[in-house]
Amino acid sequence: MYSLMKFTVISPEIYTYGAMLIGGILKDKGYDVSIKNKLSARPKDTVMMSLYSTLHLRSPILKEFIEDHRKKGGQVFIGGPVSAYPEIVLGELSPDAVLTGEGEGSILKLVESGISKDVPGLSYYDENGEIIINTPAVPASMKRPVPLIPTDIAKQDIRGASAYIETHRGCTGTCTFCQVPRYFGRGIRSRDLEDILKEVREFKKRGAKRLSVSGGTGSLYNYKDGHIDEDAFVSLLKGMAEIMGSKNISSPDIRVDCISDKVLDAIRDYSIGWVFFGLESGSNNVLKHMGKGASAEDASKAVLACREHGLKVAGSFIVGHPYETEEDYQATKDFIAEHCLDDCFVSIAEPIPKTPLADLVLKTPMDENPTYIPHTGEYRSLKLTESEARSFDLQMHADMYKPNLHVITDQIFNAYLAGVRKDGNDVRNATELLFKYYG
Repeated sequence: MYSLMKFTVISPEIYTYGAMLIGGILKDKGYDVSIKNKLSARPKDTVMMSLYSTLHLRSPILKEFIEDHRKKGGQVFIGGPVSAYPEIVLGELSPDAVLTGEGEGSILKLVESGISKDVPGLSYYDENGEIIINTPAVPASMKRPVPLIPTDIAKQDIRGASAYIETHRGCTGTCTFCQVPRYFGRGIRSRDLEDILKEVREFKKRGAKRLSVSGGTGSLYNYKDGHIDEDAFVSLLKGMAEIMGSKNISSPDIRVDCISDKVLDAIRDYSIGWVFFGLESGSNNVLKHMGKGASAEDASKAVLACREHGLKVAGSFIVGHPYETEEDYQATKDFIAEHCLDDCFVSIAEPIPKTPLADLVLKTPMDENPTYIPHTGEYRSLKLTESEARSFDLQMHADMYKPNLHVITDQIFNAYLAGVRKDGNDVRNATELLFKYYG
């Protein structure tokens, strides 16, 4: 057991739920724990770092921080979604070890035993320089202490919410670009409602202004035997709204095939009244290659159903999939024009390691990958790649069809342009990491 039980949990830029969860588990056992979203303050002896983006793995600032802290005698352990590919984490950031998988299944064992083969899910270099990857442990229960909620949680804004509350784990989907079912599994493990509501009360007490339901697809809460539990979902939103107020609850990220009249009425009555669909594409060809398990026609019916229930609809779209043709992209533009979505989020297909999309990108020559192909169409003077041009074009196109009038000013034009250039650069960085370790 470590002699100095002082921990700093760091989640760069935003306080993730996972970081707060690990902090709460350590605090519940009596350890001295603090939580931060910046690297500026001097951390305590042992740093638990929660990383949620592959972009963190190429951050020179994070690498320098970890190296400096270890030189001063501190230890750094990394967990979070990036732990799904420990080889990259160890190779790029050089922490003491990586907590692979669901951290609450191994954090206390790590504290008690140190770096060893006895700690489930721990990945590290042994004395011979070989990577040891212990099999992760799946927690037997979804019960846990109240998270360690930072005192400045009210200042946080993640798509309008102070924090996302984890109500369940797992996803029934098979989307080829998504890490969730590969990280948590395709089976749904739900938390007890009273435990969730106890947590919501604590977030409100700490000043949280709005909370969102997390878990990949909110309506899968208490999903069993191939069926959505409508009553459980209604009770979840109603219970949260009674504590926070309906205008301070949102239920993002719903699959188009995981809705019903009851589900939509609950979202209308007990939340901000928005549904967020992962639509991804208006082309059935692309949707098939993405493994969405739902068609463009299914998506259209879902959008219309939401409108019938008085809900606003936001959709996320992914461009630049290796199989996306000009015709496929046009189908997405047509879908947006036909449905006049209230808001749209556009991103470039990112090959997250150990997903089927990543495997496809590894097999795709660079000169056939839209993320590298120079755009030669109407935006050629902007020197964008084909993926960047489609993202830029789709965002401006979506603005034209929003229910309220949107004018593309120079400021909006430049913001979209800067955003797609950053997105394109980030995806290329992720692709280079992919080839470096798995190509």
